[in-house]
Amino acid sequence: MTVALAATTATVAVLEQVVAIPYAAPVYLLAVLAVGMLVGTIPAIATAVVSSVLYDFLFIAPHFTLTVADPSEWLNLLLFLAVAVAIGRLAGLEAARTEEAADRAGEAQALFRISRSLATSRDLAGAADSVLAELRASGTMDRIWLGLGPTTSDERIVADTAGEAPLPVPMFQVVLQRSPGDEPSRWVRTHVGAAPRHGPGRGGQAGATVHRVRVEVGGETLGSLWALRSEGERAPERSETRLLSAAADQLGQAVRRDGLVAEALEAEVARRSDALKTALLDSVSHDLRTPLATIRAAAGSLLDAGVAWSPTERTDALRSIDAEAARMSHLVRDLLDLSRIEGGALRPELEPHDLDEMIARVVRRTPTSKPIELDLPGDLPPLLVDDTYFDEILTNVVENAVRYGGESIRIRAAIVGDGSGVEIVVEDDGRGVPEADLGHLFEKFYRVRRPGEGARHGMGIGLTVAQGLARAMGGRIAAGRSQLGGLGMRIHLPATSLPPEPDETPAADAQAGADAPLPADAPPAADAPLPAESGR
Repeated sequence: MTVALAATTATVAVLEQVVAIPYAAPVYLLAVLAVGMLVGTIPAIATAVVSSVLYDFLFIAPHFTLTVADPSEWLNLLLFLAVAVAIGRLAGLEAARTEEAADRAGEAQALFRISRSLATSRDLAGAADSVLAELRASGTMDRIWLGLGPTTSDERIVADTAGEAPLPVPMFQVVLQRSPGDEPSRWVRTHVGAAPRHGPGRGGQAGATVHRVRVEVGGETLGSLWALRSEGERAPERSETRLLSAAADQLGQAVRRDGLVAEALEAEVARRSDALKTALLDSVSHDLRTPLATIRAAAGSLLDAGVAWSPTERTDALRSIDAEAARMSHLVRDLLDLSRIEGGALRPELEPHDLDEMIARVVRRTPTSKPIELDLPGDLPPLLVDDTYFDEILTNVVENAVRYGGESIRIRAAIVGDGSGVEIVVEDDGRGVPEADLGHLFEKFYRVRRPGEGARHGMGIGLTVAQGLARAMGGRIAAGRSQLGGLGMRIHLPATSLPPEPDETPAADAQAGADAPLPADAPPAADAPLPAESGR
């Protein structure tokens, strides 16, 4: 204000005394306008009053006194004062509106960023840090943190702009009291009887005064938005108060949203669990009822003394009972394995095993009249697997091919990658599986619906169990089109390498021994080492 008055006084003096303009008092209106726009209404009115006094004292005769000789000068001076006060008032109001509009725009932008963070995050924990950082950057608070809990003593810290720094132990709280409707909220200073317990080992800065905004939804207190500012700072301005209040409301809605999502998830889990139990009971009751009925019928017939059985018929009936019992045992084993897989209770014992022997064992045990071709190279390394788990994997896959495949089945294997793995492919020449079903073959209780299919076979968990067992051993199973035209199941499992066999002849005679082989019936030398076991 002083600078503006000095500059306009000098300008008026030049205009009236040098340029000879008889009345240059309106120049002071520029100073009033500048002060009103830059400082506010009250300084602008003060500038108008001081300007009229200066003009009377310096430029109205008699000079350097407040006396006015000419009555017309009184009129000009009073009119100048009235116009100056009006201009100062208008300029101050316009400056205040401009500042308020800028504050409102800043609030709107900050609230937009806060709303976007909360809307685009999956939960409150993922957005809390960015929300508090935005509040701190948009206001004058030195630190802001969010605690959730029904009372201050039960709150747990969700986010804090100061990271893991100790929280203050306040002696006083400045709590935001919200008013109904559009009435402005106000900060009320209250004494803290018991310091909030925000967690063990986080107390510090005793005697600090913190600001608290309750996070509420529908009258229910969900937590608090806490803020700390430098000592001696004045209370938060209205714009910052509105921002903190609106942010607390949105955080409350986010907390409620997370609660509703959790409730919906629990309801969905319960629904799927009930559906799973229903499907499991349905599958078990159906697939166990059939072999039980067969066993009871065969056993009852064998016990009937009035039925004459030939040795061949008796043997066939006993074989039927044995086959159906084996089928029941297989179903129960799959169910137990499935529960262990889902419970994470699988503990495979990985050891090197010969692939040829394991495959041959499964093929010999598989009851089928279909030819099973084996294409196994002689240089395959031993598999690093659990023998029992691999046997069950291959049994499930081969039986699936026998049950649903064509007239011929082939099992081939090859080394993949750098020799650290082996891929076993079980394929058939049947109709295969539609492309839409390939991605679902390993899902629980999923069965491919085929046209004209009669009564179902199995519960649809065999491949699920095989996939789980393979993953437990560090492998995997994939389904696709086979080279024979049907379905191909690719089993990828880790392999190991055996140490090289020691030389059978001394180093000096190695080449000679290679060029001149011994006769087949020649006895080994007394000091010659025995051939090392190949492990295959």
